[in-house]
Amino acid sequence: MSDSTYTIEQLTRPAGDADVRGLAALLVDVVSAGAAVSFVHPLTREHAEDWWRRTLSGGHPGAIFLVARDDGGIVGTVQLHPAWAPNQPHRAELAKLLVHPRRRRAGLGMQLMRTAEVAARRAGLTLLTLDAKRGEAAERLYRRLGWTHAGTIPAFAFDPDGRTPHDAVIFYKHLDAADATASD
Repeated sequence: MSDSTYTIEQLTRPAGDADVRGLAALLVDVVSAGAAVSFVHPLTREHAEDWWRRTLSGGHPGAIFLVARDDGGIVGTVQLHPAWAPNQPHRAELAKLLVHPRRRRAGLGMQLMRTAEVAARRAGLTLLTLDAKRGEAAERLYRRLGWTHAGTIPAFAFDPDGRTPHDAVIFYKHLDAADATASD
């Protein structure tokens, strides 16, 4: 299925049970493959489903959840979380760019990021921030997409093994509001 096409769409909230299960399966698979995305291995499907239910229902009303689907279900996702502070209506955090291991190195992460930037512009957001594990593929992707490195925080989090600390790189990107009508 790695050669099948995919579609990217905005997830409508509240998400259905099938989407929660699909997102949970994706999260379990990426953590099992070693992705440093806030969880330790082993991550159970039940814990992942609970996390997704809380995240989808408890988030900012303007949060945007994008999912990529192929014939096998959900193979990628990314989130935009608008800032809660009244003096930051222009800013959001981009979080949890997840690409299924069988879909990596095929451009899906790049397409999810581009689609997230278009969605952010349409929502009136002009500044995005994110963090990533230093030295990983995601860091290289963000640099290729024109994100600005703001700094590195040593020993920011632990790898999925729950023991090995890693540094985080912090990025930001200014978006041109005039590009809000750009095609995704």
